[in-house]
Amino acid sequence: MSERGIGDNGGPPLEIVWSPIPNSSQELALDSRAHHTLYHGARGPGKTDTQLMRFRRRVGMGYGPFWRGVIFDREYKNLDDLVTKSKRWFNAFEDGARWISSKDAYKWVWPTGEELMFRTAKTVSDYWNYHGQEFPFIGWNELTKYPTDELYQMMMSTNRSSYTPEKDGWIGGTRPRDGGPPVGIDGDIPPPIPLEVFSTTNPYGPGHVWVKGQFIDPAPEGDPIFTETEINDPRTKAKLTVRKSQIAIFGSYVENIYLSPEYIADLERITDPARREAWLKGSWDIQVGGALSDVFRRNRHVPPQFPIPKGWRIDRAMDWGSSHPFSIGWFAEANGEEAILPDGTSWCPPPKSLIQISELYGTEKLGSNKGVKWGSKRVAREIIAHEIMLLEKKLIFTTPSRGPADNQIRNVNDDDTLTIEQGFNAEGIYWESSDKAKGSRKVGLQLMRDRLQDAIDGEGPGLWFFPNCVASLAIIPIVPRDEDDPDDVDTTSEDHCYDMVRYRVLANKKYYGKVHSRFAR
Repeated sequence: MSERGIGDNGGPPLEIVWSPIPNSSQELALDSRAHHTLYHGARGPGKTDTQLMRFRRRVGMGYGPFWRGVIFDREYKNLDDLVTKSKRWFNAFEDGARWISSKDAYKWVWPTGEELMFRTAKTVSDYWNYHGQEFPFIGWNELTKYPTDELYQMMMSTNRSSYTPEKDGWIGGTRPRDGGPPVGIDGDIPPPIPLEVFSTTNPYGPGHVWVKGQFIDPAPEGDPIFTETEINDPRTKAKLTVRKSQIAIFGSYVENIYLSPEYIADLERITDPARREAWLKGSWDIQVGGALSDVFRRNRHVPPQFPIPKGWRIDRAMDWGSSHPFSIGWFAEANGEEAILPDGTSWCPPPKSLIQISELYGTEKLGSNKGVKWGSKRVAREIIAHEIMLLEKKLIFTTPSRGPADNQIRNVNDDDTLTIEQGFNAEGIYWESSDKAKGSRKVGLQLMRDRLQDAIDGEGPGLWFFPNCVASLAIIPIVPRDEDDPDDVDTTSEDHCYDMVRYRVLANKKYYGKVHSRFAR
């Protein structure tokens, strides 16, 4: 609850400016004691209001300019709703808060010294605009807009405060003039400033994978997650265990008694199945918001794993990466021979259909877009071991053939003497060139869309994935389109599995015919 007025000693009665919806997710999110809170779910529960009030509730508590916050989005235009709502609520307190609208400032400033800034941060390099600053409060508006967690994690270095109660206690932004100890509200010294990161989002966006992996998958809804780190206390030099926590809180428009019927009607008119799941139900079990999401159906494109018929071609494709992940996929190409499924039924996909049957994905953590920095010789040995495993388990019956790889392996050195390709060759692993002709990126995207749609319609060579291709199934369905060129994908996203499959699909271009126009955008 946020109030103005005095209400004691004969002063004017307190007036409630804002309070969370009773018995709602707003109450839970406002009261979250976790260091990292994700307020997620469907549209309409009041996530933005709650984020603003998370900061505002500590204004006037005696912290003065030490209570400093920032709320990030990728674009200034997306901050408009935050700014509009902040003006509605913050001005209503009539406490002298001042809005500064210049792009260099773009912030609220209170007479007692507190500040709340609204800022854009789009790429990892934008971190350096904030390096060394102190923000005990950090907010993220629609966290799934960020393709990877890298910027989020880097900004944690700014989630700090140099405030100490004994040295910096304040009241009304003014230090005591009599030389006595600092005091806060009601004569008490304000306690240490809690460090908090409060993010809002729904499941729809290019960062779906990493946000789901960090906040949704690790624990049941509403259960906190704790991590402990042992450090040397810089003050006492003694061992100290620091305990941090995070929580995901789900909200839905059905809780919001203040929503207009017109807004609810607009939500109910959404027809796209995946978007309905994301925006009405807040479901994370979707493939939505990407260049391929409208033509990907998990129940149609992920058959059960089965032994590959002996006559089918088996090969591999690769997108190379070191600081970024490498992605290697093994493909079975159908030839008209029937396959036997685990339940004993037969399946005969059209000739030239492709099934990704296995993968190696070199990453620190799925969704991080960070590679394991292995050299080509080590990766080659992992490939050999993986293919031996596939043969021993009788998932395949022929040694995989060479397939296309990112052509940069011929130009970039693994060490002072060998290119990446030569490092592979030294271990007995060889690659074909990938199609990098002019326009091949757009052609590759369209061919993948065509194949996915044909797998649904049964009209021509399709594209399928075995369920053990975890990285491909997590990333490919939601790889985002390029905002400036919707006929291509966003190359700043974690697109390595997509590129690997695209190389393999392009290798079959001569068999597939010209690109269909029915899905062109």
